[in-house]
Amino acid sequence: MALETYKVEGITCAACSMTVEKVVGKQVGVDQAVVNLATEKLTVRFDEEKLSPENLAQVVEKAGYHLVLNPEKEKEVDKPSREKILWQRFIWSTIFCLPLLYVAMGSMIGLPLPRVIQPMQQPLHFAFLQLILVLPIVYLGRSFYQNGLRSLFLGHPNMDSLIAVGTMAALGQGLVMTLLGMIGKISFGHHPELYFESAGVILTLITLGKYLEAVSKGKTSTAIQHLVGLAPKTAHLIKGDQVVDIPVSDLMIGDILQVRPGEKIPVDGLLLEGQSRVDESMVTGESLPVKKVVGDQLIGATINENGSFTFQVTEVGQDTVLSQIIKLVEEAQGSKASIARLADKVSAVFVPTVMILATLAGLAWFFLGGQSWTFALNIAISVLVIACPCALGLATPTAIMVGTGLGAEKGILIKSGSALEQAQLIDTVVLDKTGTITAGQASVTDIFTVNGVSETDLLTLAASAERGSEHPLGQAILTGSKARGLTLQDCQEFEALSGRGISAILDGKQVYLGNQALMEEIGVDISKGQTVSQTYAKAGKTAVFVAYAGQLMGLIAVADPVKSTSRTAIAHLQDMGLDVVMLTGDNEVTAQAIAKEIGISKVISQVLPEQKSTAVADLQVQGKRVAMVGDGINDAPALAQADVGMAMGTGTDVAIESADLVLMQGDLGVVARALELSRATMRTIKQNLFWAFAYNVVGIPIAMGLLYIFGGPLLNPMLAGAAMSLSSVSVLLNALRLKAVKI
Repeated sequence: MALETYKVEGITCAACSMTVEKVVGKQVGVDQAVVNLATEKLTVRFDEEKLSPENLAQVVEKAGYHLVLNPEKEKEVDKPSREKILWQRFIWSTIFCLPLLYVAMGSMIGLPLPRVIQPMQQPLHFAFLQLILVLPIVYLGRSFYQNGLRSLFLGHPNMDSLIAVGTMAALGQGLVMTLLGMIGKISFGHHPELYFESAGVILTLITLGKYLEAVSKGKTSTAIQHLVGLAPKTAHLIKGDQVVDIPVSDLMIGDILQVRPGEKIPVDGLLLEGQSRVDESMVTGESLPVKKVVGDQLIGATINENGSFTFQVTEVGQDTVLSQIIKLVEEAQGSKASIARLADKVSAVFVPTVMILATLAGLAWFFLGGQSWTFALNIAISVLVIACPCALGLATPTAIMVGTGLGAEKGILIKSGSALEQAQLIDTVVLDKTGTITAGQASVTDIFTVNGVSETDLLTLAASAERGSEHPLGQAILTGSKARGLTLQDCQEFEALSGRGISAILDGKQVYLGNQALMEEIGVDISKGQTVSQTYAKAGKTAVFVAYAGQLMGLIAVADPVKSTSRTAIAHLQDMGLDVVMLTGDNEVTAQAIAKEIGISKVISQVLPEQKSTAVADLQVQGKRVAMVGDGINDAPALAQADVGMAMGTGTDVAIESADLVLMQGDLGVVARALELSRATMRTIKQNLFWAFAYNVVGIPIAMGLLYIFGGPLLNPMLAGAAMSLSSVSVLLNALRLKAVKI
């Protein structure tokens, strides 16, 4: 299955996005099709053997829209932006609309009109001048008719269909009145009801609304534009004794590059020579620069502050960290939260329902209310024009766009709208200990020997056995041996014993390193080291028993220091009303010692890697909504099991792939910020949906003449057009308020 995202041109409202979703979703081989109204993009998962992108483009074209398969090629044609097109259309429409409005309404409010076009003296001149002025406005707004009528005839009426039918009714009324006046069938009376000005003003105001909407949409997607703009365009390539500037797009893995002070690092790589401090805030959200020395990883688009260095390219193109971040954010913005389904269901039936209501309201006033057909037409036009599924369709995607964009700027990568929605429901946060609460860089703190073995011999024995280990405890022992300059032996038959320790062969004899359970399993007497082991555990240290040839040689204490920010971060989570649980493979005594240090009262200890997901599932069975925070390979199943999995970005690729949210900093405080962001985003979505529903629930009955029945005013079609435009803009502006949220 391929997962692709395409730009769709011609989408103007929620009904449009639903139409594209339906026609694409019906195709054989399509597993899922989602259209984001805010980004105007289609995300589709399909079987490439059954369907090609060209087939998809044809299907979308038949529905009245255009699928952009090759954005780079289409960019070659210098097209003006949508905002510029709409602004120019609005300006020209206004140039014709203002005199049209003056001519049509001026005499009614006492403004002077030349005698040649006064409605009482020259009614035909009065009508023809309005017709001449409204025709350019209709031409400028022809896309409403092209898209709206085509969608209507295809059986998928959309917002443009409502505008087209409403303004055509107004124009038709004016044309009929003008023709009847020309042949003398009717007398215009004191002021002919032509409705030309209504059609002109409606088209002009809605064009303004579309312009404001486009500008606001652009502001919601500034995060992606900002990220794309971060990447430098050129790099200093070292070729022999020369340094040559080449485009970043021409770089290859293995190239050696030079970076000077103040420059952006072109792509991801490995530092070879020199050192510096690098501002990685664009990735992590962390404002403090990070010291980089030989062997450290470098991230493309981050800023080199003061040193000069050379590095080797390790990733280019779509494989760089920046490209992956952009992809994640785009996928999140293209996804739908389940709350959006409510708006989708309403939008699917909204336009045809409005058309029926407009027709029924007009007929009811004409036949039952005894009103004139111009009065009835006025009612029908007002209903058609004020109805706005756009506000409903924009309510969710715009908030998700701003929320995910803000998250990306703060080092929080949200992989989907549903993850953002689920995060606000979390009531329990499970924290893996190693690498999440602690620094993940354990070190040897104490050595205890028995049976006459020296500390040097014990550490040499342990480090030699651990040479094949990737476990943090093994790495700590190896680091400790290097610090002492010890010479290690070769070992054979190394084996990692999950959750217990390791075994290996040294000088033909079996050596074991591990916990008390492993020693008991192999039958080694540990009585001489048991008291010391308990002392280490109470101090929050992990005791590693070392046995050789069936005898206990001693213990090595390893401690992984708690991150300086962990206690404050955990207190913040607790202040938010969340239960915080520490999950660790440490024994109960060690686990409780660390928990006490950081202020956690709930601990699940002595958990084997494969049991972590079970521990999360047990909490879910109790009715808890669980967020799991981890960074290791063995955390991946638990991250996937949790309602929301959060991977520390400093962790492994597997953990990051399994998570719903990626926290680019190693700081646990980002967890609280991610949950606060989720809550703020969902609050905004609910506000948007409330106002979008309320607008239609209140506006449509008023347009149908409900207030007029009780002696109130009628809603003029022109005011209906203004209200319709403002409803979409208000939803977008409310979504943009998220940018001001402090997390």
